[in-house]
Amino acid sequence: MVQTSTIATISVATIATGLLGYAIYFDSQRRQSVEFRRTLRRNERQASRKEKESAAAGRQERVKDIQTAVDAAADEGFPTGVNEREGYFMEHVQIGEQLAADPSKTMDAALAFYKALKVYPTPGDLIGIYDKTVDKRVLDVLAEMIAYDKALDLDGIGSMPHPGLD
Repeated sequence: MVQTSTIATISVATIATGLLGYAIYFDSQRRQSVEFRRTLRRNERQASRKEKESAAAGRQERVKDIQTAVDAAADEGFPTGVNEREGYFMEHVQIGEQLAADPSKTMDAALAFYKALKVYPTPGDLIGIYDKTVDKRVLDVLAEMIAYDKALDLDGIGSMPHPGLD
């Protein structure tokens, strides 16, 4: 009667021999056959092209998601009173910090920080603070949101009167 360990050893040796044989065959084809090399290069180019296309599609989808989120936030509106703005700011900064801890909630965290930025009196200063404290992945999405929102006054001087300038 044949032992189990003998059968296992023979099976492993057979598989290893088959893999080694295939590796030798593949290497010899790669070195000698022009058509085989062409096929390998063609497959590599196709895979690279598909990867680039999927990355571009992913970026376009991300941009659409960002635009939708910014537009939805603008449609919701922002508070106008000083106390309401302060409470809104604190609430959304806290939400953003909580969501930023989870990498899968990057878009939601950036949106919360964006909403806080919209009601802050000097958004340029707040961006500097975000730059030092917020994770880079969230900051990148936030930067895209800021770039999309043309109504955002980063200098904080849009509502100040300009004396002497007519």
